[in-house]
Amino acid sequence: ISAFVFLGILYLLVVPLFLFYWMNNRWNVMGKFERFIIYGLVFLFFPGLVLFAPFLNLRMNGKEEA
Repeated sequence: ISAFVFLGILYLLVVPLFLFYWMNNRWNVMGKFERFIIYGLVFLFFPGLVLFAPFLNLRMNGKEEA
């Protein structure tokens, strides 16, 4: 049972948070192969990403007026 709990936490919490972090930091500089792999991982870990989507803001910061 502990193995199932570990895999569930990994699938629903750890990997989706890592994907959000990776996409937030690399979105504008990703190459096409990296983007293809990230899109595949988003498809694979979609349930966990949906759990965190309402709580995370990935919009870029606007240019501040001087």
